Amino acid sequence: MATRRRGRTSCRSERTVDVGGKVVAITGGASGIGKALCERFAAEGARAIAVADLDAARCAEVADDLERRGAASIGVSTDVSDEADVVTLIERVERELGPIDLFCSNAGIAVAGGAEVSNAQWKRIWDVNVMAHVYAARALVPRMTARGGGYLLQTASAAGLLTNLGSAPYTVTKHAAVALAEWLSITYAGDGIKVSCLCPQGVRTPLLLGALDAGDPSGTSVLAGGPMLEPDAVAQVVVEALAQEQFLILPHPEVARYERHRADDRERWLRAMRGLWEQFRPGEGA
Repeated sequence: MATRRRGRTSCRSERTVDVGGKVVAITGGASGIGKALCERFAAEGARAIAVADLDAARCAEVADDLERRGAASIGVSTDVSDEADVVTLIERVERELGPIDLFCSNAGIAVAGGAEVSNAQWKRIWDVNVMAHVYAARALVPRMTARGGGYLLQTASAAGLLTNLGSAPYTVTKHAAVALAEWLSITYAGDGIKVSCLCPQGVRTPLLLGALDAGDPSGTSVLAGGPMLEPDAVAQVVVEALAQEQFLILPHPEVARYERHRADDRERWLRAMRGLWEQFRPGEGA
């Protein structure tokens, strides 16, 4: 039964989401998961795709490739930690490609270490991994509401449901990203806004490969929890989940089991995680 909230009818649509014919914008779109999403959405028949990334040259390359695949595309150099840049991105996309149907807030960074990490690094990762989602929602929710709805896909991480060993900044910001996505999903459902939160474990991206090359436990410990997936495999899971308007997207299904174990017996979970940390912390283990 539909419920009334502030004069509007709030109910779950029986329709599934099809990216065919839609206008999509993707931050962090020049590599990794973002690039794979661009390519997959083009294959699914998206009408237009905006590729946003700090790397202007790679943005242009990906956009050109999408054009060859039949999707109108633009590359937009964007610093998602700067609200003005995010607003400029959204305005340019809507001016040149049309109203955004699906916005994928996918850009993210990692910082190794704990409380000792400098304030500047904490601020930088907070701005990219959390505030970028806030900026996008702040600009898009009123526009999408006025148009009758829209879709926000926010990339967080399994670290936002569990813990990333060796990186407090990454863990904290990804937890915040999951919480924000959940809040948006609850608060704006009655306005036609749909929200999904992508929480993968290890994916073959420059972010993870860089951590592995450096021997950083924040990277090496990830592979203890599950296999490293290719970005296109993640994109496949995303498309299937969006079709079902699924909030939590888990390319590594084992993450759901880990989260249940964590909730069922937090003390046992903490003991197990402490044991893993002893294996992976610098100077310890094999």
